[in-house]
Order: sequence, then C-alpha cells, then structure tokens
Amino acid sequence: MSENGNFDAELCCHPDTSCPAVETLRAAISWESERNLKVVYTLRGAMDDLRIPPLEAPRSADRLWRHTCFELFLGAQNDIEYYEFNFSPAGEWAAYGFHAYREGMPLEGAEPVPRIDVERSADRLVLSAVLSAGGLPGITPNIRLSLGVCAVLEDRAGALSYWALRHPAGKPDFHHAEGFALELAVPG
Repeated sequence: MSENGNFDAELCCHPDTSCPAVETLRAAISWESERNLKVVYTLRGAMDDLRIPPLEAPRSADRLWRHTCFELFLGAQNDIEYYEFNFSPAGEWAAYGFHAYREGMPLEGAEPVPRIDVERSADRLVLSAVLSAGGLPGITPNIRLSLGVCAVLEDRAGALSYWALRHPAGKPDFHHAEGFALELAVPG
C-alpha cells in the first residue's frame, strides 16, 4: 500500500481450484472524495473461455458467488463485525452485514448502492465499483480497515475457481479472517 492509501496487487488462485483461461487478475483500491471506496478488478485472459454475463441494468441480487463475481470484504481492524459486497459483470450487486464469522444477513434499505462500470474485450475484463463507506455502521473516519479482496470465476464448463490476495489453509473461504490481507485507513 502506498502512503496515499492506494493499493494494487495480483490475486492468486486457490490451490485446489484452477482456471487456465486466466492469465492475471489484479485489484486496485483507492479512496475517492467523501469516503467513497473504489475497487477496480482487471482480469486478463481468454474471456471466451469464461462465463461472463452481459451487462444489464443495475440491481440488487442474491447468491452472486455461484457464478463469476468480484467480492470485497471489509471491517474495522480487530473487530469481528464485517461487510461483504459482491459485484457481478452483469451490473448486479449484493451487500451483507455480519456480526460474527458467517453470521449475518443482507443489508437492506440503507445499504450503500455501488456504482458499477464494466469494460470488456476479447482478452480483458475491467470491473470498477464505487461504494460509500460513510453509510456503514462502525466504519468511521480515521479507523483502520481490514479488507479481503477476492473473486469467483466460472469457466465455460461451469467449474468455479476462487481468487484472493491470500487464502487461509483448507477449502476456499473468503470469510476467514486470514483472508482479510489488506489494511487501509479510512480518511478523516
């Protein structure tokens, strides 16, 4: 992470899953004005070998992790409460709040609605999502966040691969605290 709070890194595939269609998957995170968090996923590879839904009108949806989707987990450092955001290349999104490991529910009503943009070519997909962290309880100015940056990619045969900055031992588990590998300060 740089001094100005920007972050850019390559995600790695879980060792028990594979996806030969992917050359690289990178994530860049930065703060925009008024505590808007921007995450940009850049996927390079053979896009025709992946199941990537076409872009449609933005809407909230559930169970996006069953297909190609990009994910962001965040919570105050040293706190068991955290949030999960899913962003689909179709423009769909989901937001969840957890009060403990995997104990939570969808955020409804006051959840921050992300702004999702998608660019696609034969060998590249770029998905950017901007969400307001200011509306999330517990995410206040000047605290440090722990973030998990990850993705689920589905190939043409329907097989899923799991990508993250860091994977805990065992099966893929984006909710595990060891996967929250990035620290980032909330601007004041």
